[in-house]
Amino acid sequence: MSALRTLDDLLAEGVSGRRVLVRADLNVPLDKQTGAITDDGRIRAVLPTLGALVEAGAKVVVCSHLGRPKGAPDPQFSLGPVAGRLGELLGAPVHFATDTVGDSARSTVAGLADGQVALLENLRFNAGETSKDEAERGAFADHLAAFGDAYVDDAFGAVHRKHASVFDVPARLPHVAGRLVLREVEVLSKLTADPERPYVVVLGGSKVSDKLAVIEALLPTVDRLLIGGGMCFTFLKAQGLEVGTSLLEKDMVETCRNLLERSGGKIMLPVDVVVADAFAPDAAHDTVRVDGIPSHRLGLDVGPETVAGFSAALSQAKTIFWNGPMGVFEMPAFAAGTRGIAEAITKADAFSVVGGGDSAAAVRALRLDETDFNHISTGGGASLEYLEGKTLPGIAALEN
Repeated sequence: MSALRTLDDLLAEGVSGRRVLVRADLNVPLDKQTGAITDDGRIRAVLPTLGALVEAGAKVVVCSHLGRPKGAPDPQFSLGPVAGRLGELLGAPVHFATDTVGDSARSTVAGLADGQVALLENLRFNAGETSKDEAERGAFADHLAAFGDAYVDDAFGAVHRKHASVFDVPARLPHVAGRLVLREVEVLSKLTADPERPYVVVLGGSKVSDKLAVIEALLPTVDRLLIGGGMCFTFLKAQGLEVGTSLLEKDMVETCRNLLERSGGKIMLPVDVVVADAFAPDAAHDTVRVDGIPSHRLGLDVGPETVAGFSAALSQAKTIFWNGPMGVFEMPAFAAGTRGIAEAITKADAFSVVGGGDSAAAVRALRLDETDFNHISTGGGASLEYLEGKTLPGIAALEN
């Protein structure tokens, strides 16, 4: 990987009075009923970059996506609530444009004074942001680039997307990596270059198919691969076990059987699971051995023996990467596995990385101390693709 120009390089050139377009990842979860932000972690993650630019006197224009609107305005995905919260965290009002590149955006950006911040409306309200048509995407990038004299990418959670604001805008402006993107790349490089051993990876989440590429990439390099979450049941089925009504990808069973055969014993699977009568927070549940899952029940968490076994493996590690919860942590009855593994990671004398997505959400939802981990990524999909060895369009654009 080429050396990236950084925010410090841009600051050294001087940004006072200059417009700096910052691609942030403000894709925060919102309460479906109230529209309130339920986790502001991604907003906090961009504060070091925005704070440095504000202090240096830049006119800061922030852009981001939120959710998956269909290329047109959709009130439920407005960044309006984010503008309010960002202003609270920065300690100064954030001027909010009610469109992406239209009249409101142009007047809002034009009205910025040195050291002030504006936030454009959700980029995905414009079909050009995600278009696969290069001309359409490029036209939108032209409009965005007109708002900046320089570009900073601090949206690691989006660098695996070939979108206008991530891939095309850097080709139109002097560009650098923000504090967050630089930190993410530095940390993940440690995991791919020469990790200190033993190197233990914990993978959870619902589907094997979502993690297959990273499993294939990591198996030759890790010392142990611990698998929990809904995806473990496809592996258990591959061992010939009954998994009841648990989540199962039938078309992946043979693939899992092959992975187990090729792993050389590196893969550890649960030995007990928490099974329930239904996928519900108040469902009747108890813990059973994995060879005793009733045909009418479904697994929603790993059991205490599994937590103990996984924790023993983690205690020996010097490098740990964790991506994906061990169970349905959003329901208190099925959160013990995720909590237990997270706590085991924090107790290990190891360099620990949480791979974003639901894992990062679990850390915050379970009120664990984020500082007990060496790094919590803001990009679940991006971090996995980085570990797979894929070229990330947003990083490639910064290197050019």
